Amino acid sequence: MSFRTLISYVLWPLTMWYAVCVKVRNILYALGLKRQETPHITTIGVGNLCTGGSGKTPHVEYLLRLLASHYDTALLSRGYKRKSKGFVLDDGTHSAPLIGDEPAMIARKFPNVRVAVCEKRVEGVRRLMALERVEHQGDEEVRISMAPHLIVLDDVYQHRAIKPSINILLTEYGHPFYKDHILPYGDLREFKSARHRANIVIVTKCPAQLNPVERHNIVSDLRLLSYQKVFFSYLKYCPLQTLYGKPADVDQHHVGNILCVTGIAHPDPMLAELKRRGKVHHLSFDDHHDFTPRDIARIRDAFAALPGSNNIIVTTEKDAIRLQGLADDLPIYVLPVEVAFHKENDKDFDALIEASVRENYSFLGKLSIWS
Repeated sequence: MSFRTLISYVLWPLTMWYAVCVKVRNILYALGLKRQETPHITTIGVGNLCTGGSGKTPHVEYLLRLLASHYDTALLSRGYKRKSKGFVLDDGTHSAPLIGDEPAMIARKFPNVRVAVCEKRVEGVRRLMALERVEHQGDEEVRISMAPHLIVLDDVYQHRAIKPSINILLTEYGHPFYKDHILPYGDLREFKSARHRANIVIVTKCPAQLNPVERHNIVSDLRLLSYQKVFFSYLKYCPLQTLYGKPADVDQHHVGNILCVTGIAHPDPMLAELKRRGKVHHLSFDDHHDFTPRDIARIRDAFAALPGSNNIIVTTEKDAIRLQGLADDLPIYVLPVEVAFHKENDKDFDALIEASVRENYSFLGKLSIWS
């Protein structure tokens, strides 16, 4: 008997109880006994069925790059592992402990996007829609709405209390949901049938060159409905930056060893990229890990133990947010990552999103006029 099989037997009772709870919850939503709200604003939900590692953050950033220059855009996130509570709107000075590492990173990279965090997404959307500023016109105070035109909802797939205008489901090429199992035996947060709530499914972290036959087989295994669109994306790594997001002055052709420090769920694609650039030593921490002085000491010791000279430390953008101010004297560089989509003759992700947002925005605008 394999270890995996043994674990499945041990965890089977917990898996059954968890599955029953998820099933009952979804039935209550289906019957309307639990309320689901559709905001009077264009919303794009991005999420997955598994517990993490599918690449939500770079896909959220892709959407922001695509849309934020055309629409007044906000990002609403839970703010995982933040130390604050309730609704918090970033003012450009909030740190990772206050709003979470991913929102803090996005707020720094997209100053034209309003970044907010709130555990309850419905409340968060309402607070964003209620934003206003006060102007004095003579003796009168005039309140002017500052509500965004578009809200991107990060990690919202299991938050059924809100129904996005466009629901995007991510699944990782190397760990697709159809090969996984429900918690705690597997990594799925709900049943595979939940895929049918998505308008768009993106298979993430694919190879840069994807065989058409393999693409066809993946689409078949996804077992989607006719109205659901499927796209394939891959990660595109950018030049190294400093810990604070500035261009790095480092000659990678003369780098000796690379100490890769990660606090993400699935670092394999990043490690594969770095191995093409040099000899890599990996120091791994848990996803969203809060670095302590003891952790910094581990990093220092691991770096000091590297053979030779001209060695560097490379980390992710998300980890860099949590490392700032803790080890600024070390040669730590950041490897930024962006998303790119495989092109197909009859499918274009950008065109579909832009058309869907434009249509929904126009429809909501007409409703406002008629009301």
